[in-house]
Formats: sequence, C-alpha cells, structure tokens
Amino acid sequence: MALPFLVAGLNGFLNFIPPPKEPMSENATLMLTAFMKSGYMFQLIAGTQLVSAILLLVNRFVPLALALIAPVVVNIVMFHIFLEPKGLGVAIFILILELYLAWSYRAAFIPMLGAKNSTVTK
Repeated sequence: MALPFLVAGLNGFLNFIPPPKEPMSENATLMLTAFMKSGYMFQLIAGTQLVSAILLLVNRFVPLALALIAPVVVNIVMFHIFLEPKGLGVAIFILILELYLAWSYRAAFIPMLGAKNSTVTK
C-alpha cells in the first residue's frame, strides 16, 4: 500500500509523472484547479501521502499512518465515483488495502473509538 502513496507524494513535490493524455471530466478539472489555486492543498495532500508511505514502509507508527492516510483514501474513492470514473478499480483496491491494514491493527484503534476514555487524567 505504501508504494503508490510514496510515488504520488514524491510526484506532488517533484512533478515527474506526465499529465494524462485524455482530458478529465469538467468537474474533476474544476476540483483539481481549485486545489492548485488554494496554494496549499496539493502540498498538504502530497505531504500526507509521503509521510504515511514512509511510516508504512519502515513499519513504524503504522496505526498513525493509516489514520493519516484514511481521509486521502476516502477522497480518492469519492473522486473516482463522482467525478472521474476512470481509475475507480485502483481506488477500490487501495481502499481494500487500507481496510485490511486497519483491521489488522484494530487493537490500536479501539481506545480511539470508545465513547468515553477512562485513561485520561485531570
């Protein structure tokens, strides 16, 4: 799971992957243009992908990496469902990998999912 995010994160800063030859849908183009014009969104996403990928690759802080990358994965899937159906298969595959790893590390997420946390001291 880390490799696609490592490549995407590096590409966000180094821009070495050429743009697709086929144009994207109008709405997909509008969304990506808005991200570019924000001045920070692409860098934030690329940085999140890069940090998460490195953590996954070195097998350190894996639950943190999975929590950090989860919103990116959800947005990739939603982007392909609603704006650009091409690439949906890869997005679903990445989602399945995320869910599998989250399930594998579920013990680390249990405290975070509790309604009350009794370990917090005042």
